[in-house]
Amino acid sequence: MGGPSSSCKSCSLRPVCAVNPDELACSQQMEDLVLGYRHVKKGEALYRFGDVFTNLYAVRTGSFKKVTLLADGREQVTGFYVSGESLGVDGIANDHYASDVVALEDSSVCVMPFDLLELLTREVKAVQHHVFRMLSAELVRESNSMMLLGTMTADERVAAFLLDLSSRWQARSYSASAFVLRMTREETGSFLGLKLETVSRTLSRFQKQGLIQVNGKEVRILDFAGLNDVAHRGA
Repeated sequence: MGGPSSSCKSCSLRPVCAVNPDELACSQQMEDLVLGYRHVKKGEALYRFGDVFTNLYAVRTGSFKKVTLLADGREQVTGFYVSGESLGVDGIANDHYASDVVALEDSSVCVMPFDLLELLTREVKAVQHHVFRMLSAELVRESNSMMLLGTMTADERVAAFLLDLSSRWQARSYSASAFVLRMTREETGSFLGLKLETVSRTLSRFQKQGLIQVNGKEVRILDFAGLNDVAHRGA
């Protein structure tokens, strides 16, 4: 762990970060909350299931996957997280993290000790409101994931997944049409409740239909309207 190279106020991720100082009046207390950042190499865990809960994190660079152990012992990917998004809220309920969070590439996170955040929520109403919003955003992500698994066809799931990634990158001032899938096809399938072969076939079919262009891990969306139609066929 190291000291932050720049303050929250000057961070380029400020508009989309889980801890946005603009919304928190840039109080010095909030600046002090982010004590530093931690580098996590590709394939390494930020934390593991059962680890004692101490910190919340905001993704600073790179990306992560969240992996949950199912009752039958299998592992399932239950989320992907990119710059500006929060990690660790699953540890609040029982004081232990409820999943593994693993870096998909060399990444870094800002570290926020939860005991200090709790103190700030009692002293600064804006911080309390922001924490509620952060928790709500995680609930929305979980709800969307359940919808993908429960009500959509394979084509709809893959199309919705690509459009979701597109909108998240666009919000961070990156290209909405061209991006790299840091997750493997197998990890994507685990998240979407599909077999690896189904994910690969679906991407190939989308490419033949002129909806996307795929080159290894690189994806370019060629027809947003067409992809959106596929994602909402069952709506």
